[in-house]
Amino acid sequence: MTRIAHSRIEPSGEDFLSPCLGEADLMRRVLPSQEFARWLRIFMPQLSFGRGKDKWLQPVVSPDRSDPKLAHLDGLNLSRAWMLEGIAAGLPKTDKRLPSIIGTAEAHKSAGLAAVTGEHYEGGHWLGSFAVYLVTKRGISR
Repeated sequence: MTRIAHSRIEPSGEDFLSPCLGEADLMRRVLPSQEFARWLRIFMPQLSFGRGKDKWLQPVVSPDRSDPKLAHLDGLNLSRAWMLEGIAAGLPKTDKRLPSIIGTAEAHKSAGLAAVTGEHYEGGHWLGSFAVYLVTKRGISR
């Protein structure tokens, strides 16, 4: 397992998926809850034990949604939100990181869904699929 400083590798300005959150979301699917909680503590030690208002991962803002590469940043907010929700679903219900993770997921969800307007083709033709995956919680077992 490699520990990577999340903020050093994204966003690059063109990302629409988070590599670190994607890895954590994958691991929650294959590890039992307690083991996943231990793994996550080592992999992403920057996750705080706050009340959901922490600044460890802020939503990104596309400076130009008509730019095909910069429009990816709106997708990054959506994918971060669904990955964070998945991570939260994989943790024990008593995990003290849950308020921070859930609060951060909500911030990304709000920012991402606000960008699903169809105003610009660059994001309008694919952001809807990310939004549907997020709001239907498709990747989370019930």
